Amino acid sequence: MTFSLRQIAILAVLAIAVLTSVLLRSDSNDEDGPIAIVDISGNELLARGEYLAIAGNCASCHTTATGEFMAGGVAFETPFGTLYSTNITPDADTGIGNWSERDFLNAMRHGVRPDNEHLYPAFPYTAYTRISNEDIAAIYAYIQSIPPVNQSAPENELSFPFNIRPLMAFWKAIFFEQGVLEPRSEEWNRGAYLVEGLAHCSACHSPRNGFGAEIKELHMSGGEYLDRVRTGEHRPWSAPNLTSTERGLGLWTQQELEDYLKTARNDFLESFGPMNQVIMNSTRFLSDSDINAMAVYLKSLPPIDEALVRPGAEAPDPQLMGRGRSVYNLHCGTCHLPAGEGDPEMAPRLNAGSLVVQSPNPASMINAILYGPETPGHPLPPRWREPMEEFQYLLDDEEISAVATYIRNSWDNSAGAVTPEQVARQR
Repeated sequence: MTFSLRQIAILAVLAIAVLTSVLLRSDSNDEDGPIAIVDISGNELLARGEYLAIAGNCASCHTTATGEFMAGGVAFETPFGTLYSTNITPDADTGIGNWSERDFLNAMRHGVRPDNEHLYPAFPYTAYTRISNEDIAAIYAYIQSIPPVNQSAPENELSFPFNIRPLMAFWKAIFFEQGVLEPRSEEWNRGAYLVEGLAHCSACHSPRNGFGAEIKELHMSGGEYLDRVRTGEHRPWSAPNLTSTERGLGLWTQQELEDYLKTARNDFLESFGPMNQVIMNSTRFLSDSDINAMAVYLKSLPPIDEALVRPGAEAPDPQLMGRGRSVYNLHCGTCHLPAGEGDPEMAPRLNAGSLVVQSPNPASMINAILYGPETPGHPLPPRWREPMEEFQYLLDDEEISAVATYIRNSWDNSAGAVTPEQVARQR
């Protein structure tokens, strides 16, 4: 049998990966120390674990819309194929009922299963590695207390060679770091612990390289990922810049950020799309002090203007802006007002307040126009008098690109042009 150079290269990479896998496996991580909690009652332990699991938004990723709580099966579309979340109920056959505390810690901190196979970083152990032993033990105790569900997750559908788990050892050796946060104030440190650890905000809000790893130099400057739009299909979404740039959280005061995380609303807007699950299943249940700490930390992030690091669309020409103004006045101006100021009863503000409008990546804004923004809904009362309609059947790609360009470059906004090709990508 003869091998091509490409096959030999793949075999060499696999051999290195397998060797690295052996070296990186975490059969016994004595350096982690003991993980059992002492001096806390059973009820207090479970309550603490439940709160931490909510802060980590575990339910959103491990519970399907019609499935049993924490029984897995949620599909994650990635550039490498489809991954399905696992059953983390205490079922002995299909869940984690046979896992020990140490097994759970190894998964959370090191991304390793009890059989020593590496986990894919769609499970955000790259963030959970920052969680303390005591908190990991509390989450473990809570999860072991929920009702077991006998349900196997679907098999992952990853393309070659990404379906070969030993390659993850190679990925970890290059991209995975356990980090210790440098404390500043008690409030800042708590916020960093929540944002960078439990809430794993960077998983969506940081751009990734071709290997699916977060780009450190662009941390929290905005990312892109695949998720469901209102009609049920998966499309690209752009997560806004969370640094203090004027394209990101520099647009909001700390109070406006706290309001958004706690209530899904602030003076500018209401949550829509994938962020609904984050707020409705997680942050709205957090204490006021924890919400405040998260806002303090996020507002402290130094500005990274993604548009400067990764230039986006060119400035629009007058003809495109004129066409966009006509579409805006016909379809948008009544609710959002002629100057994009929004109306407390009719529609959110589009001028100098929307991180989605200001993002160099217009994917989420295009989704809102095409499919209509899916707002949180129950149990929140309606924010707007009438929901925004979808325009996918009313406007063509050129018209949507024109109106999006007009909004992103009018009044106090300056975010570059949107092309028809970008709209077509979102359809």
